[in-house]
Amino acid sequence: MPGFRSLSALSFCVALLLVHSPCRGGVVALVGGRVYRNPEQVVADGVVLIDGERIVASGAKSTVRIPPGAEVIDCTGLTIAAGFWNSHVHFTAPQWENAASLPAARVSQQLERMLTRYGFTTVFDTGSRFENTQALRLRINRGEVPGPRILTTGEPLVARDGTPYYLKPLLLPELLTPPQATAEVRRKLAAGADAIKLHTGAITDHEQDRHTALATDLVRAVTAEAHRQGKVVFAHPQYMNGWRAAIDGGVDVLAHVTEESEGWPRDLLASALRKHVALIPTLKLLAGTEPSRKQQGLLRQVREYLQAGGQILFGTDAGFIPDYDPSEEYVLLQQAGMSPAQILAALTTAPVSRFGGGIKAGEVVAGYRADVVVVEGNPAADIRALAKVRYTIRGGKFIYQRP
Repeated sequence: MPGFRSLSALSFCVALLLVHSPCRGGVVALVGGRVYRNPEQVVADGVVLIDGERIVASGAKSTVRIPPGAEVIDCTGLTIAAGFWNSHVHFTAPQWENAASLPAARVSQQLERMLTRYGFTTVFDTGSRFENTQALRLRINRGEVPGPRILTTGEPLVARDGTPYYLKPLLLPELLTPPQATAEVRRKLAAGADAIKLHTGAITDHEQDRHTALATDLVRAVTAEAHRQGKVVFAHPQYMNGWRAAIDGGVDVLAHVTEESEGWPRDLLASALRKHVALIPTLKLLAGTEPSRKQQGLLRQVREYLQAGGQILFGTDAGFIPDYDPSEEYVLLQQAGMSPAQILAALTTAPVSRFGGGIKAGEVVAGYRADVVVVEGNPAADIRALAKVRYTIRGGKFIYQRP
C-alpha cells in the first residue's frame, strides 16, 4: 500500500494512548490558542474546556476558570476550531476491503492517514459498498479503532447502462422506472443508508466519449421518497445535462462542479439557489495544479455560486483520489474567492446545518459536542494551516495527535 510504511508503530501506539489515556477521564483545558467559536467569532487568547463528550466553556483566558485537576494543554500559537467535516469521501480503495476483519492497527493507521490527521471528525461517504462501510463505522462506533463519524450513501444509483467507465467491471444499481426507483430508495434507507447518491450524468465510455444522463422523472421519484423520509440526495452531475437533471429533479447536494462549463447558465444558477442546493467543488480532483482555462472555469463556477449566496460544502473525494492532503483544496477555494472564514464554514457550520439533523455541533461553544481540531498557525494568514493538525478530538476523545 503506497505510503503505508511511513506510519510508524510508534504513531499508532500514541494514537491508542490518546484515545484510552486515563488522564483524559476528567476536564481537559485547551489554553492560550486562537479560538474560532464559530467561523466569524474569534477569541485571540482563549480557553476551551472539555468534559466528557461536551464542551463546557469557551472564551477569553481572562474569563474562563480552569477547574482544579484539569489536564491543561498549552495551545499558544495554535488555532482551535470545531471538528472538520469532509462531505465527499469514499472507502472503495483495496485497503478497505473486508473492513470487518482487518487488523485494528491497520484500520487505525489507514483512518489516520486518510482523515483524522487532517482534522476530520465527521465524513460523508458518497459511494462505497454499504456492507463494508457499515462494518467500518461499527468498529469505530464501538471504540475498537479511533476514527471519525461516518455517514454513508452506500452504492450510488445510475441510469440504464449508466455505470461510469472508471468503475467498471463493477455495475451499479440501475433505475428504470419511477416506481422501481422509489422502491430502491426505500430499500437503501431501510438498510441504514444516511442519504442517496445519484449519477445524474456519467461518462460510460471514455474512448468513445459516450455520456448517459438520468431521466428527470427518475430523479424526482428518488428525491420525493428520500425527502419523505427526511434524507438528502447527492448528485454526481459530470456534465451539463447531468446538472440540469439533478437540479430539475430536486437533489440537495451537487457532489462536484463540472468540467464542461466555464460558468453557470443563468437559469440553472437561479433554479439551484431557489431550491437551496449545496455545492461540493472538489477542485483538487478536477482542476490540477497548473493554471489553465479549464481550471479558471472551475474556479468561476465556485465564485459565481458563492457570490450568488449558494452554500458551499467542503469535500475532496479522498479515497477515490489517493493524495489525501487537503491543502491544495483550501488554496484553490481561496483562489475561487472564498475567505478563510467561508472555508471554515464549509468545514463546520455549513455541513452541520445541511446534514446534522439538529445536533449541537460545528461551533466551539458551551453545550456543543466536543468535536474539536487544533491546528498549527493561523489560517487567516495562511489557509494551508488548516491542514497542519496538532490534535483531532471527536466527542471528547483524542483520535489523533501529531507525533
